[in-house]
Amino acid sequence: MVILFVLAGIAALAALAGMQWYAWRRLVRDTTAGPGFARRAGAVVFVAGPLLMFAAVAGERAGAPFWLQKALAWPGFMWMALSIYLVLALLVGELVRPFFLSRRAKPTPTEDPGSEGLAPEDPGSEDPAPEDPAPTEDPAPKRPTPSRRLFVSRIVGGTAAAVAVGTVGHGTYGVLRGPRVKRVTVPLAKLPRGAHGFRIAVVSDIHLGPVLGRGFTQRVVDTINGTQPDLIAVVGDLVDGSVEDLGPAAAPLAQLRARHGTYFVTGNHEYFSGAEQWVEHVRELGLRPLENARTELPGFDLAGVDDVAGESEGHGPDFAKALGDRDRSRASVLLAHQPVVIHDAVKHGVDLQLSGHTHGGQLWPGNFIADLANPTLAGLERYGDTQLYVTRGAGAWGPPVRVGAPSDITVVELASRQA
Repeated sequence: MVILFVLAGIAALAALAGMQWYAWRRLVRDTTAGPGFARRAGAVVFVAGPLLMFAAVAGERAGAPFWLQKALAWPGFMWMALSIYLVLALLVGELVRPFFLSRRAKPTPTEDPGSEGLAPEDPGSEDPAPEDPAPTEDPAPKRPTPSRRLFVSRIVGGTAAAVAVGTVGHGTYGVLRGPRVKRVTVPLAKLPRGAHGFRIAVVSDIHLGPVLGRGFTQRVVDTINGTQPDLIAVVGDLVDGSVEDLGPAAAPLAQLRARHGTYFVTGNHEYFSGAEQWVEHVRELGLRPLENARTELPGFDLAGVDDVAGESEGHGPDFAKALGDRDRSRASVLLAHQPVVIHDAVKHGVDLQLSGHTHGGQLWPGNFIADLANPTLAGLERYGDTQLYVTRGAGAWGPPVRVGAPSDITVVELASRQA
């Protein structure tokens, strides 16, 4: 198993190195006339970028000093996103490059290929017109000159770079401005008439860390409070770092307001960041952690389970503890960070599971990979008698960039079929 893991790691590193080399070749080597300052500077960028990217990830995972994490995060994580879209744009450019290279220059107005080498006709001459010359085959197409190759490489490379920078820039703006509100109505067969219209604000994957800080938390809190929910559910991946480093960034969570309170369950990233300390800290901020626990609310039961990443620490999901002895005639809503536990929820008669974790893929075409790894990528789906809703999340992990997967805070409105 270890050998397979090592081989997979080596293959991933080789693929990444190949991507960086390909981008350097098309954007630097092919667009410069020869050795010089521009080519040397480009080489420095394509060496420093991947190194900063690895350093940013390693620094976050290893718990490096927070000032160092912040210094590495922006250039390292932004290079991660930029290199993805540089490669994708350049690959599209490969489709048009042969077309531009094969085009031949048009003849100038002074050229007359059909009469080249013939004397002008004398109107007074009685000599018979010369016979038409024998047709000749078109000459073989000439190979593009070095100057033409350089010109085409600069056009294709410049266009690819502009598209990549524009894509990443737009995706960064989409994250930093804060999530938008999405509204979904979910009918529950067991929900009594008195709970019809109950609104749950679902927020996941805020990912406070060296990039997204206190200001981002405040925007999230203001957006949630603006929906005036009956209950707030924070379904994991709140942070990427320790309480010591990120306590001030999380402080605005104390301003969350809902008639029936704010509840919290752990995500996998809490277990990279000191889950026990964060559970206690959010409790101090006024959130109520549901650690494999349940509470009765007017009209339905609300339960929460620990994330599956906690199994290595003895804190994995315990559905029997959270749901085993409840009255199944009552409607139930489960908070669980990862959608993959939906099958356990079905076995325990859950009516609605609220999850996050997927980010909706975050960076297209990553959505195709995330879709394979999760039963539901985003939105509402039914599994037997259980419905699963997956939010795309409010923040972003790694690059503060989203492409094709806009961030959201979802207001889930419960509907009674008796109403």
